[in-house]
Amino acid sequence: MDVNAAVAAAAAIAGVLTGVIAMLAFRVSEREQRRPTRTSLHTDAVLPPGVDTVLSVLRSSAVVLDENDGVVKASSAAYALGLVRGGKLAVEPMLKMARDTRRDGEIRQVELDLPRRGTGRGEALAVSARVAPLGSRLVLLLVEDLTEARRIEAVRRDFVANVSHELKTPVGALSLLSEAVMDASDDPEAVQRFAGRMQIEATRLTSLVQELIDLSRVQNDDPLEDAEPVPVGELVAEAMDRCRHQAGTKEITMAAAGAADLRVWGNRGQLAAALGNLVENAVNYSPARTRVGIAVRSVAQPGGNLIEIAVTDQGIGISDKDKERIFERFYRVDPARSRATGGTGLGLAIVKHVAASHGGEVTVWSAEGQGSTFTLRLPQAPAARGRRPSERDDSESLDAEAGQTSHPSPHSSDPSAYATLPSPEVLP
Repeated sequence: MDVNAAVAAAAAIAGVLTGVIAMLAFRVSEREQRRPTRTSLHTDAVLPPGVDTVLSVLRSSAVVLDENDGVVKASSAAYALGLVRGGKLAVEPMLKMARDTRRDGEIRQVELDLPRRGTGRGEALAVSARVAPLGSRLVLLLVEDLTEARRIEAVRRDFVANVSHELKTPVGALSLLSEAVMDASDDPEAVQRFAGRMQIEATRLTSLVQELIDLSRVQNDDPLEDAEPVPVGELVAEAMDRCRHQAGTKEITMAAAGAADLRVWGNRGQLAAALGNLVENAVNYSPARTRVGIAVRSVAQPGGNLIEIAVTDQGIGISDKDKERIFERFYRVDPARSRATGGTGLGLAIVKHVAASHGGEVTVWSAEGQGSTFTLRLPQAPAARGRRPSERDDSESLDAEAGQTSHPSPHSSDPSAYATLPSPEVLP
């Protein structure tokens, strides 16, 4: 009996101890769950209500840091710019700003040039960083990419500087020539000579102003608002008429074919100006007694047919380093020759903008001493994708009557062969 009582007492004491231990373990566990950990600080739950939603719609890159400089929240743009790597803010100047703001609560802003990741060309990434406190423990970093804005501003400054220089040259020449005319008022021959020079400079100034207006128009206007099917043959004829006098003076033969009934969709005035600039450049940069050819063809593409208009010359050609810049405004391959021909350096820039605004492109093939081929590619007008059988028969009969059965190269050495060429070869 005494043994059973002892066993029962021991069991009771063990049960009490087990209950006490379980209760203490429960209290410890509950206390540990309530204690903030480093992992919990990296969840969205620590952000003030609504902050996560606001950060997701900001255009700027956003990074939220905790009191240990750990990244609590970072937008995808912040990762793309390389601001956050391995859960840490990777830009030391921004990290220092965050620490200073956490210490004194002041908002800070600075512009930085950061190395661009993955390019291998040492290009700088211009950013504007702004740091502000977010609650009692967090810091918010907003970073805006200013690279494109800086590039546009640089282009604008260069454009203004180039325009000022280009305008100053003919205006200064006109001022000097007018003084020379006044001083030589008693010398009719000198007056006539100076007046001729004044006329040349006035023409150059007029051309520059007109091309500036044309460039501004093609950059700001939408050519497809009043687009229409434009016959390519009429554009080619207009471009050749525009340069016929210069070509005749230099005894340059111009030939074109292949347009037939092809049409492109766009603004007639802009397209005529673009093709006219290509033909005019070909004539101006070609030696005397050479040839300029204009070839037109339709090329089938998955998204719709394209019209290729290739202008080929036998001029001085373009070096590889110059080919990368010839479509820049005011850039000239040969400045001395441009001054002699009255070139402004805006013609190819206008061609590039017209092609882009019409959904096309312009490319160049060239070799020094072998000439150049500029190819303008534009979407074909839907109404011109097929020809009526009667038109096809008429064109084929005309070709047969003319005896045009071969297609020699535009760089052929036989001028007579080029003069009867129906379609100059389009170089690669």
